[in-house]
Amino acid sequence: MHTEAEAKPRIAAEAYRPVVVLRDSLVTGLLGAMTIMVWFLFLDTLAGRPLHTPTVLGSVVLGTDAGSLGNLPVSIPVVLFYTVVHGLAFCVVGYVAAWLFALAEHHPPWIFGLLLFFILFFCGFLAVPVVIKPAVFEVVTIPKILAGNLLAAVAMGGYLWRHHPLDLRQLM
Repeated sequence: MHTEAEAKPRIAAEAYRPVVVLRDSLVTGLLGAMTIMVWFLFLDTLAGRPLHTPTVLGSVVLGTDAGSLGNLPVSIPVVLFYTVVHGLAFCVVGYVAAWLFALAEHHPPWIFGLLLFFILFFCGFLAVPVVIKPAVFEVVTIPKILAGNLLAAVAMGGYLWRHHPLDLRQLM
């Protein structure tokens, strides 16, 4: 029978396994992507234009936005394309987050790196529309993006925290 002190290193070592990090990255990434998708579906539905946001963003990524972004008709193929791209991007973000959580669980100073990552994640997605096409902000406003990113960060961080509880007291 293992004591709690003996089990902790074994659990921390388990968190480093590539299969565990990959599983956590996929779950975390898809959880974040789904949170954002549900958030914008809710907002689009309230505005009377379900799936408008992924149509706009998908059209911008594909370069098929010929006219005003606010008047684009909903396109299911564009929505599906953007959903896949968005999901893959969030899986990459989820991989970095899962890896940092695994590191921080074993080496507590990495919690600061994890905090920096979530700040960059939170603000970083504001830069993407600016680089691709600033007119996106006519349709997807900064407060909507920030609220969606906050919801996604809480969902992703909550999942990782539950599976990799960090002892913040070790930092003191």
